[in-house]
Amino acid sequence: MAFEEIACKLAASGLTKNKLQSRIVIEKPFGHNFDSAKKLNDLLHSNFQESQIYRIDHYLGKETVQNILAFRFANALFEPIWNRNYIDSIQITVSEQIGVENRGNYYETAGALRDMIQNHLFQLLCLIAMEPPVSFEADEIRNRKVDVLNAIRKIQNEEVHDFAVRGQYGAGWIKGKKVIGYRQEPDVSKDSNKETFAALKLFIDNWRWQGIPFYLRTGKRMNEPISIITIKFKPVPHQAFPLEARGNWLPNMLMLHIQPHMGIHLQFQAKRPGLKMMLSPVDMEFNYDDSFKSGTPEAYETLLLDIMEGDSTLFMRADQVEAAWKVIMPILHNWETNPAVNFPNYEAGTQGPEDAEALIAKDGCSWIVIPAEKK
Repeated sequence: MAFEEIACKLAASGLTKNKLQSRIVIEKPFGHNFDSAKKLNDLLHSNFQESQIYRIDHYLGKETVQNILAFRFANALFEPIWNRNYIDSIQITVSEQIGVENRGNYYETAGALRDMIQNHLFQLLCLIAMEPPVSFEADEIRNRKVDVLNAIRKIQNEEVHDFAVRGQYGAGWIKGKKVIGYRQEPDVSKDSNKETFAALKLFIDNWRWQGIPFYLRTGKRMNEPISIITIKFKPVPHQAFPLEARGNWLPNMLMLHIQPHMGIHLQFQAKRPGLKMMLSPVDMEFNYDDSFKSGTPEAYETLLLDIMEGDSTLFMRADQVEAAWKVIMPILHNWETNPAVNFPNYEAGTQGPEDAEALIAKDGCSWIVIPAEKK
């Protein structure tokens, strides 16, 4: 209720009258579900114009996240093949080694689906899947993002188990140190049904992406902290090379590293040196630290400066928040009305529950894991 009370008192004090200079900044979570998010938006709009409201998500301030727009729309190389004709699937992974730390009270009311997917991962999805903007004005960018969310295929209640997986970490080992399970964390119920891991398979029903699966996953106490987007391309339509030449063949993949490593990794085929035609996958790397010597600003530095300058490009609009909630509401309802019977179902220090592997394996895919030397 703090958001509502503060917003009303700011308006009552007259501090919101200057529509050009007075602004309100709201940190996530933006509501607890669709209804509460809409109620919060309605209250804010009764006291502020949308142009005064800045719903802050620090992920959008990260240099590597902003670079997705530059990579896609400032280069002619990839946009012609950025569609269902050439892309096989897209994965978005945001994994954390840390547990809930001292946030047990909050996490018991949230969970991974609310805390991460509804905002952070959906923001990455929008940047990857959006149509080219006409300009880089704030509302043009945000219009294209809302289009993506509105085009996500609705998951029916009876289909949730086919498109979503939840998990909760138990005790395990992180960096050689024994760590406790989620239910043993401070301020967490001993029989908690709250998920610390979530994985989704989504489809975007439009001309560009029809039939292409988007796999999203996030979790705490995973084996490594990494945020990465992996675009897997379709194989060539005809293999002219003999079978023995392509024994090490791997699909072309483009990997956008967000953190901790910041860069872009392209995997393609090349001839291995020798007297015979033998193909091997090779890598092309772009690394922020190697290419740019100037310091990288913190995400909040970028966002707070944008707020002061009145630039809302990197902030979520009311309709975008509500559209994101609409996507996950059937999953939330299903999970909250059907308690998990196998929690905890993954050990700390692993890649999550086996069901998440099955979710993607039934499509003939696997979660992409980057070898340590390539990070």
